[in-house]
Amino acid sequence: MGTVHKVLKALVLDYGGVLTDPGEDNAAEPPLLTALRKAREQGLKTALLSNADGWWQPPGTWQGLFDATIISGEVGLAKPDPEIYLLTATRLNLEPGECVFVDDLAINVRGAAAAGMVGVHHRSTRSTLEELEILLAIALCD
Repeated sequence: MGTVHKVLKALVLDYGGVLTDPGEDNAAEPPLLTALRKAREQGLKTALLSNADGWWQPPGTWQGLFDATIISGEVGLAKPDPEIYLLTATRLNLEPGECVFVDDLAINVRGAAAAGMVGVHHRSTRSTLEELEILLAIALCD
């Protein structure tokens, strides 16, 4: 018998190497940023989870894109510590198993999985978007 997964309700993305990945197609904005916008339009919650320092601020054009922003330097925790993923789920008012987390570092994806999240190891924008479309059952690409 297969494992019954909870319905995924949130998309949690790393900043450096994921949200900043320009992709293969020279799009107007990074493909995962576009996907994040589409996920929000479909009713998913969104979060940014980054090991950046506390002074870091996302670009102004990203205002209102995230239901939660968890920055290591501000919360005193860092990936891959499972506690930072649990904090992220709490800030989204969800269970960890309702969140999918994307990072370009496998160790951080393993940390998310250890905390109960669904993990996606970002290797290319195309493969990540394909995997997210399957997991979330929504169209994220044009």
